[in-house]
Amino acid sequence: MVSLKRALLFFAVIFFAVAPFTRLRAAEEAHHGEEPKSQAEEIQEYSQHHLQDDYYFSLFTDKNAGKHYGFPLPVILIDNGFKVFSSGEFHHGESLVEKDGQYYKLYHSKIYKTDAAGTITYDEHNHPLNEKPLDFSITKNVVGLFLAAILLFWAFLSLAKTYKKGPNALPKGLGRVLEPLVLYVRDEMALPNIGHRYREFMPYLLSVFFLIFVLNLLGLTPLGFNVTGNITVTLCLALFTFVITNVKGNKDYWKHIFWMPGVPVPFKFVLAPIEVLGMFTKPFSLMLRLFANITAGHSVVMGLIAIVYLFQQQLTIPGSIGVSMLLTLILTFLELLVAFLQAFIFTMLSSLFIGMAVEEHAHH
Repeated sequence: MVSLKRALLFFAVIFFAVAPFTRLRAAEEAHHGEEPKSQAEEIQEYSQHHLQDDYYFSLFTDKNAGKHYGFPLPVILIDNGFKVFSSGEFHHGESLVEKDGQYYKLYHSKIYKTDAAGTITYDEHNHPLNEKPLDFSITKNVVGLFLAAILLFWAFLSLAKTYKKGPNALPKGLGRVLEPLVLYVRDEMALPNIGHRYREFMPYLLSVFFLIFVLNLLGLTPLGFNVTGNITVTLCLALFTFVITNVKGNKDYWKHIFWMPGVPVPFKFVLAPIEVLGMFTKPFSLMLRLFANITAGHSVVMGLIAIVYLFQQQLTIPGSIGVSMLLTLILTFLELLVAFLQAFIFTMLSSLFIGMAVEEHAHH
């Protein structure tokens, strides 16, 4: 039985490592009149598409049949009123959508206002000049956030039911996995960095830790999410830390920023702008670190798997595919570690910044 479980686990790991890329060769059909794309161009296009957000939840594409398998997501625009329709009406950017006399075009994963002919105008840098409506659409990344939120609510509600039975009740099922992580966040991050006020900030620290951790794990599944690799998501998380830190900061925190004690007066005027700048560099580092590490990890994994497809016409190279798959499998295991490590670093630094803001200094 143990050997069977290990075998199933081994094949499951291979499936989760390879499945997101089984559609690598299923790039979109070339438009009529255009030259077919090379394999390298298809790989580059797919890699960029995977790292970007999308209005269509693609599962895979049958290149030979020219069919896309997946489901469209709702598009919600505010442009002289609400415009709600399915992203499937764009037909993957090949068709215009007309709503209340306004025409919209999906171009490079963004929605632009256009005319009945679908005209896109460009500046000298080849950037579109068309106006963009206010976009509140449910994109693929938003679906990933909803899915992560549902999973977290389900997991923690089951853990909360266990605690309702009494202080000595033991968690069951998934709760046995969650409880050590909750205690880890409390004992290794909140208590050492914040001190006796840690309870006030535990809900936020637990939320941000498990949200990032679950989103990172979802990014390793065949669903192909890249939520934490989207800089707008990491910016939002960093802004929460920034707001909590500065709203909860005590008078000592602000005094050390604008009028640092124990420093000669002329130097206080020099240090104050530096400290104010430091208020913004801290959340900026949180945002950039999470975004860059997750994006780099996805890019490297996809690059290694792409070697399989680039070498498929060069099978005379002995062991090339096997080496590529072995490296990809090893890197996927490392990505599991990175998924936890990035959640840990973001939460640890957030607790450190909050602790510095609420710390009570002894005045002698």
